[in-house]
Amino acid sequence: MFKLIKEDIQVVFERDPAARSAIEILTACPGLHAILLHRINHYLWRKKIYLLARWGSYIARFLTGVEIHPGATIGRRFFIDHGMGIVIGETAEIDDDCSIYHGVTLGGTTWNKGKRHPTLENNVIIGAGAKVLGPITLGKDARVGSNAVVVKDVPTGATIVGLPGNIIVKKEAEREAMAKKIGFAAYGESKDMLDPAENVIQSMLDRMHTVDEELEVLKKKLNKEKD
Repeated sequence: MFKLIKEDIQVVFERDPAARSAIEILTACPGLHAILLHRINHYLWRKKIYLLARWGSYIARFLTGVEIHPGATIGRRFFIDHGMGIVIGETAEIDDDCSIYHGVTLGGTTWNKGKRHPTLENNVIIGAGAKVLGPITLGKDARVGSNAVVVKDVPTGATIVGLPGNIIVKKEAEREAMAKKIGFAAYGESKDMLDPAENVIQSMLDRMHTVDEELEVLKKKLNKEKD
């Protein structure tokens, strides 16, 4: 327990550039307070002292603005920045080295008992205001943009943005390949464009990539028939 607490304090220095001293962190960091109180409440929950654990989480919510159900499983070096408005449900599972920002919800989509909240694998980062809902898994090193709504699994290393959430990193290589094929430097142009223009170009490249794949399939079928 003490090793975990020491790591929780150290990680604030590593991920919060505003942190200046250990005293400041220990006395004026609601995210850290929420995590430390949760570790106590989770211990009580595992010992089946459910009512005391729930009271503890209620007090932590009042003090920090962060609501973490005592049944949630949280790994090492978890970092909460600002904290206000965060909700983490009972069956949520968070692995090591994850970070979440204010307004994030790790929530459920059903009233049925059992696994109903998200699982975050190692080194996941979730931006402010994002909602991650249901018994889904966010793969290692995944990134969720601010205010995104995620209701499907996110692959390892992927970045997801928007409402509903869309994976953007997986498509990036395909778009670059198509842009290169047609002799158009889409990404050099789109960095300074307004979002609507960028979205149109990306949609065009996605559609062209799909058509290109369909043509390849047709070519293969025609070649087989000739043979």
